[in-house]
Amino acid sequence: MKRFTKAVLAGLCVSLLAACVTETPYAPRGENSGYGYSEQSIESNRYRVTFRGNSTTSRETVENYLLFRSAELTLQKGYDYFVVVEDDTEKTTRYSGSTFPGPAFYGRGRPFPYYGYGYSWGGFYDVDIRESNRYTAIAYILMYKGPKPRQANAYTAQEVVDNLRGFVVRPQ
Repeated sequence: MKRFTKAVLAGLCVSLLAACVTETPYAPRGENSGYGYSEQSIESNRYRVTFRGNSTTSRETVENYLLFRSAELTLQKGYDYFVVVEDDTEKTTRYSGSTFPGPAFYGRGRPFPYYGYGYSWGGFYDVDIRESNRYTAIAYILMYKGPKPRQANAYTAQEVVDNLRGFVVRPQ
């Protein structure tokens, strides 16, 4: 009975720790965590922008943060709009599991140590498998000054910032 109680308590502790994990805030990619945004200059007006979220950050949030960072960077560099030349959202799936022993019955419902001819070593384990997804959004953008052209992949930087600002959660 002590083993079962310890297993249940361990499971509850893991559940409580998992509940404490929050989604990745909008911030530069941390050296320790590896989550957040980053950018790399390719040419004077061309950048690769990336946002990587943790396992509790939704795909939509990762993509919103990527657009927000692209718009913010465009304004910081003195441009008015940006064009997304290429973009992609990568999904990384990890599976983890744990086992909790069930009742230790062997052969026809008799508890251990009763076994003998015709009785196999049985028993079962309760397996808990968890799937966690992490999303990384990447975009190659070109930044320009002046009025935005009429094309689907062009964004007015100030409008993007104004419209997405309410969805951005910054670290506390």
